[in-house]
Amino acid sequence: MEKGKEKGYFSLVLHAHLPYVRHPEHEHFLEEDWFYEAITETYIPLINVFDGLVNDNIDFRVTMSLSPSLISMFTDPLLQNRYLRHISRLIELAEKEVERTKWQPKYNTLALMYKNNFLNARYIFEEKYRKNLVSAFKKFQDMGKLEIITCGATHGFLPLNDMYPQAVRAQVQVAVNHYEKHFDRKPRGIWLPECGYYPGHDTYLKEAGIKFFFTDAHGLLFGSPRPRYGVFAPCYCPTGVAAFARDLESSKQVWSAEEGYPGDYEYRDFYRDVGYDLEHDYVKPYINSDGKRKNIGIKYYKITGRTDKKEPYNPYRAMEKAASHAGDFLFNREKQVEFLNGFLKKKPLIVSPYDAELFGHWWYEGPQWINFLLRKMACDQNTIRMVTPYEYLEENPENQVLTPSMSSWGHKGYNEVWLEGSNDWIYRHLHQAIERMSEMARSRPDAFGIEKRALNQASRELLLAQSSDWAFIMKTGTMVEYAVKRTRDHIARFTKLYESIKGNNIDEAWLNDIESKDNIFPDIDYRVYT
Repeated sequence: MEKGKEKGYFSLVLHAHLPYVRHPEHEHFLEEDWFYEAITETYIPLINVFDGLVNDNIDFRVTMSLSPSLISMFTDPLLQNRYLRHISRLIELAEKEVERTKWQPKYNTLALMYKNNFLNARYIFEEKYRKNLVSAFKKFQDMGKLEIITCGATHGFLPLNDMYPQAVRAQVQVAVNHYEKHFDRKPRGIWLPECGYYPGHDTYLKEAGIKFFFTDAHGLLFGSPRPRYGVFAPCYCPTGVAAFARDLESSKQVWSAEEGYPGDYEYRDFYRDVGYDLEHDYVKPYINSDGKRKNIGIKYYKITGRTDKKEPYNPYRAMEKAASHAGDFLFNREKQVEFLNGFLKKKPLIVSPYDAELFGHWWYEGPQWINFLLRKMACDQNTIRMVTPYEYLEENPENQVLTPSMSSWGHKGYNEVWLEGSNDWIYRHLHQAIERMSEMARSRPDAFGIEKRALNQASRELLLAQSSDWAFIMKTGTMVEYAVKRTRDHIARFTKLYESIKGNNIDEAWLNDIESKDNIFPDIDYRVYT
């Protein structure tokens, strides 16, 4: 739409993150599937949507965080080759399913759909983008369509490290340096892990050149002083870094399991999967090496309703529903903007942030919903203009100054998910490791050779131990054993490195081994902890 004619703005924000899971010591590792599934079901479908919009000359704006750990997995040769192995096995199974279901038309149509989707995924991954999907997202950013922002280096939850400024600074600075290496410029914005903000942390963002970040709604609403325009305009922190707050109304329409679009009965059911539905001997080559069943990614049923008697999935009806829901979402945003414009006497900004994996992985039709929404935004209305937060600040440089409230998203909105009975034990170990890392960085500012390697590796182990994903998994009760093991392993490796460095007896063979396993941030400089 023509710039300046809008009554308000809309900013779609996708938070893309996975914990760093890479196990070269195992031929197959179950938790690595998180990454492979996300590529097939979320990231390649989003790339296809963006490519389609560009090819059709549809202007769009999306903001997307790519966490440093996710970027590191995207660009790792071992994981790239393992993904090719993974998608090739899915193609093999889909071909068998096409043959198995040839006398069952409804299921055969779906088997063909999956086969074509998997073939497309392999083509996009291997041929079009040469195994590096970061280059795809960078392409859209260079076109001015996508604003890629960074995140904490390993998605460390910053409010619970407030007593250690060096740890907060390291999570930010390592992330910024890593971003610049991959995108040839510094990031303008950051997604604070779990939307976790603590008053004063914008100081570290300012130091790193960050212009804006996001909070949950109450982070801004309970700021001091109160925001004049609520969550419908950003506010500057005293440092000049801008805080954008989540709009609850638009967010709930999408993510709510009870009231949101993904629960519609026509959409594909996430939980019914051939890995559990078909005979064990048939699916055995495609499940865990120990024979335990798992989701494979071929699902034949729609949600249907609150029943175990699921009906076959109809992709055409599901796409019609996705288009209808995109139209409904746009209609509601238009009415919301029109009302707010008259009430506030100002063009409101609606910020709608979501976890990227909601689209495609959890909500199979989600990428197409985004596709329909962006096309409708561009062609079917004249009320709202899509912008990135940075574009908004360039056009609206005068904003209220306040200090946001300490806050997070998640249950109750004040850190509880990451600090409660199931996971509180980790922090005494993390905090001691931070103190030891700072001590070593200060006392050895000019380390070289094997000592420098060991100090850099200690930094990696500490960052990996800090990932908020481990505490989150312990809280939610899924894959707890793995989360506990990862936390303990990284702390144990850090402790051995600390004792070896202090005792001047570094085991080079062991160091080589953990450098090859925990190889994130190859250019890290341990002095970030000074």
